[in-house]
Amino acid sequence: MAGLYFEEFEVGQEFHHEFSRTVTEMDNTLFSLLTMNPQPLHIDAHFAESTEFGQRLFNSIYTLGIMIGMSVYDTTLGTTIGNLGMTDVKFPKPVFHGDTLKAHTRIISKRESKSRPNQGIVEFEHTMTNQRGEVVASCRRTGLMHCKPKA
Repeated sequence: MAGLYFEEFEVGQEFHHEFSRTVTEMDNTLFSLLTMNPQPLHIDAHFAESTEFGQRLFNSIYTLGIMIGMSVYDTTLGTTIGNLGMTDVKFPKPVFHGDTLKAHTRIISKRESKSRPNQGIVEFEHTMTNQRGEVVASCRRTGLMHCKPKA
């Protein structure tokens, strides 16, 4: 698997994920309606034109999902047990249809699990930027990770 085991993470380690994603109107409308979010800022062009943004906003929960998803291949693919939580979720700039997003990850902390032998806890800081290099999302995520298998 491409993911790293607990021991392979280092505090301060950074990942600039290669994948990028241009988000579309279809993404936004489909996700918003599938998650039962009828917010007109996401799905009603006429309504959104009258707001301070002048256009529809891309759904922030989808932005969060894309940001974390982009990190998986480089960090946790096949080596994570699960997410323990997310904190400090922020969306400092809006995302619009047609924006191209990139994700970056930094390792904030790590420690061995006190209750689960051969597992460890890693705290990730994820940041997402748009095509202009503006930060559009960030969060801290705590993951429970497998340790390297014993030989």
